[in-house]
Amino acid sequence: MCAETTETHDYRDTLNLPETDFPMRAGLPKREPEWLSRWNDMRIYTRLRAKAEAAERPPFTLHDGPPYANGHLHIGHALNKILKDMVVRSQQMMGRDARYIPGWDCHGLPIEWKIEEQYRAKGRNKDDVPIIDFRQECRKFAEGWIDIQRDEFKRLGITGKWSKPYLTMDFRAERIIAEEFQKFLMTGTLYQGSKPVMWSPIEKTALAEAEVEYHDKESFTIWVKFRVATPGDLEGANVVIWTTTPWTIPSNKAVVYGDSFDYGLYEVTGTPDECWANVGDRFILADKLAGDVMARARLEDGQWTRLRGVSAEELSGLSLAHPLAGAEGANGEWDDLRDFRAADFVTDEEGTGFVHCAPSHGMEEYELYRDLGMLEQVITYNVMDDGSFRADLPFFGGKYILSRKGGEGDANKAVIDKLVEVGGLLARGKIKHSYPHSWRSKAPVIYRNTPQWFAAVDRPVGDGQDTYGTTIRERALRSIDELVTWTPQAGRNRLYSMIEARPDWVLSRQRAWGVPLTCFTRRGALPTDPDYLLRDEKVNARILEAFEAEGADAWYKDGAKERFLGNDYNPDEWEQVFDILDVWFDSGSTHAFVLRDREDGSDDGLADLYLEGTDQHRGWFHSSMLQACGTIGHAPYRGVLTHGFTLDEKGNKMSKSLGNTVAPEEVVKQYGADILRLWVAQSDYTVDLRIGPEILKGVADGYRRLRNTMRFMLGALAHVSEADRVAPADMPELEQWVLHRLAELDHKVRTGYAAYDFQGVFQALFNFCTVELSAFYFDIRKDALYCDGDTARRRAARTVLDILFHRLTTWLAPVLVFTMEEVWLSRYPGDDASVHLEDFPDTPAEWLNEPLAAKWAQVRRARRAVTAALEVQRTDKVIGASLEAAPVVHVREKEVLELLKSVDFADICITSDISLTGDPAPAEAFRLPEVDGVTVVFERAPGEKCQRCWKILPDVGRHAHAGVCGRCSEALG
Repeated sequence: MCAETTETHDYRDTLNLPETDFPMRAGLPKREPEWLSRWNDMRIYTRLRAKAEAAERPPFTLHDGPPYANGHLHIGHALNKILKDMVVRSQQMMGRDARYIPGWDCHGLPIEWKIEEQYRAKGRNKDDVPIIDFRQECRKFAEGWIDIQRDEFKRLGITGKWSKPYLTMDFRAERIIAEEFQKFLMTGTLYQGSKPVMWSPIEKTALAEAEVEYHDKESFTIWVKFRVATPGDLEGANVVIWTTTPWTIPSNKAVVYGDSFDYGLYEVTGTPDECWANVGDRFILADKLAGDVMARARLEDGQWTRLRGVSAEELSGLSLAHPLAGAEGANGEWDDLRDFRAADFVTDEEGTGFVHCAPSHGMEEYELYRDLGMLEQVITYNVMDDGSFRADLPFFGGKYILSRKGGEGDANKAVIDKLVEVGGLLARGKIKHSYPHSWRSKAPVIYRNTPQWFAAVDRPVGDGQDTYGTTIRERALRSIDELVTWTPQAGRNRLYSMIEARPDWVLSRQRAWGVPLTCFTRRGALPTDPDYLLRDEKVNARILEAFEAEGADAWYKDGAKERFLGNDYNPDEWEQVFDILDVWFDSGSTHAFVLRDREDGSDDGLADLYLEGTDQHRGWFHSSMLQACGTIGHAPYRGVLTHGFTLDEKGNKMSKSLGNTVAPEEVVKQYGADILRLWVAQSDYTVDLRIGPEILKGVADGYRRLRNTMRFMLGALAHVSEADRVAPADMPELEQWVLHRLAELDHKVRTGYAAYDFQGVFQALFNFCTVELSAFYFDIRKDALYCDGDTARRRAARTVLDILFHRLTTWLAPVLVFTMEEVWLSRYPGDDASVHLEDFPDTPAEWLNEPLAAKWAQVRRARRAVTAALEVQRTDKVIGASLEAAPVVHVREKEVLELLKSVDFADICITSDISLTGDPAPAEAFRLPEVDGVTVVFERAPGEKCQRCWKILPDVGRHAHAGVCGRCSEALG
């Protein structure tokens, strides 16, 4: 008995429609804090450690480079910490014991500077405050920002030992930093020397290269005359030098030249108005640069001539007079003749071919005269710690190189004016060039000769740890190539070249907030004397014991010298050093008090990974390498990953003044932390990363597509049970193809995460979810999932969805920490449940099926031609849905035709029917250029529309249930 087809029935309740409470709208800004609270209550980090210990997992340690505790997080902080978190989580889920101990850099000038600013605002003088009181204020300031930053980092979903981070100002850490310094003391690596160092007059301290950034600066340039004082043909002629630092002229001790250049003697034959040259003046210049120098002196062609060449041999016999020699009121300060010799750092690319030397203010000049054994003759002490000239320096005493706010001082102008007055100037101008500035005060720095403490990088360390070499430099260079893996590889080249060319490490700072250089010097001895430094293990032990109990403040307490020297030494014979250590030594020592000292550190004292921005090649990567090579003989890390800087959407550097900054807090408030994490995951971190409103909108759109993928799976998996499971061998080919793709992805995900290729992992998963699942597999299987009864096909599809669910949620969990937790809990609710306690599921190798994959590549290729043909009909409003079609597909190649006939191609193309033929295609057939050999002729599907599945089939209305097709009637029972 056939049912009537004209009667309309509502079969909606008979469908297996999706069931899920998982919302389409994420609401991340509101819901993410709830998951953070839940994880905190679960003590999830502790549970992961216990799980790893019970399973005896191999450890993986990412050692956290400490951010500075002095302000709110910026987007670079967020990028860095999110990358670290993705490393830690992915390594944990791949079977490692992935430990992460966050830390903070707490000492040093930035914090000290903030306290001084507060003092200045209140009219207080730092020097009037007892040093321990001042240090306590610095400590309190750092503590406040640590609490703020910790909450800001946790809000980004960063997992770690937040209950016990490491702080460089903890008493235990200060003790170990002092102990690490003492190793340099005891092995003979430490020495005191007087050489030019980068000096901040504003902050009154030496700076390391890592504390310097380069900005454009406008500087005075001057061309200065040094008169030849040697009797002979050249007497009275002038050797001309060029410099961008007029303030160094009072400290000039020599002039050098290049012994391979062509020099000439030039004479002025005529002068224009307003010119400092006179007719008859003779100048010795590099021939290549003479024309430019004359133009700078405002001399035109025809107003000067070359008299003859001057050989290097002739130059070598000359002595020069300083331009201020004999000046009235100079009190003989500059009357000594200047040294004049060849040097290999002179160039003839700009200037005059001669370089004026003030070895107190330039490293190349210093090294030249050091190697000649002439430092005593050429070193001056004209510049004070505040950048002023010493008070008794004739003409210039008390003048400042920089103003007290870091701008141009009055020293340069005073020097130039005096040179004009005595006839020592040939020309002057200004130049805009890249110049070193303190990254804290943002003021220019100078090179200044001052006594400092150094770690010698080329002196044998003498500790017997010679596997990688005997000096710090040798050990570092060999570690770079033999111990460390670099991501990207370019990081190796950068650090190698820096360490290969670097000078000795300046360890001392003339400040108050930090770990002091815990050493004593013999009163009256010279730094070169063998007994200048006190080296005594018992003294060292007393210092360390005090630091452990009281912190580094113990060094500054009354009676500290007597306490530490004990009864072994006469305090009157020893001086206590009060400089503090470079904060890069603090952070460079973190491997000692985190990796080696803590129970949850590294089993062998080394980190598997250091991960920071590319600027840390001259910062933390660099100082950690030097420090460890001086104490343990090699690098403290096995791997280094570097990321780029953050820029705005147009590729510009972010600046508050430009208003183009992106604050992590604002992104989290608007979108949620998962969107920020997704931005990191889909970016190429090896270059500079762009971020802004439009970019974030695109990220949010991609997130919604992923969320819809997960929501579809959750809906389709409602009420699934073990009884529904189908073995892979019993599945349809389409499901077996999905399993093949999962096996391929499993390899991609694991190798990608292992190589820290988060962009590659995310792109592979995103494309799989949106292209292969949502737009292909889900699209095809919706019909079976919704309309089939308890069929093998539907059970197979749900088995595959369950397999997909477990892999996608865990694979994406290191990136979308909040969303994947929400997805997981939607299926597995419970107080102890969390996706972050799971591992990546093992994926059977037998799922790989290359012949099947090749077949389905052909199927999908042919499907594209059909769907494109139907889209034309839909656009032209011939049909509203693909189920209204029953196209005829002409397939030229017999093998492809047979292949398509072996599958339910109509089901795959989501049509009610389809005809496959090898007949030649008519001219009007649809052709898709990229799918050669497959053409499509549109035909409408014959029959009636099934009121349950909406397919148009001839058998609708001929079954027990009214208005449905045979498949649906069977499902209705």
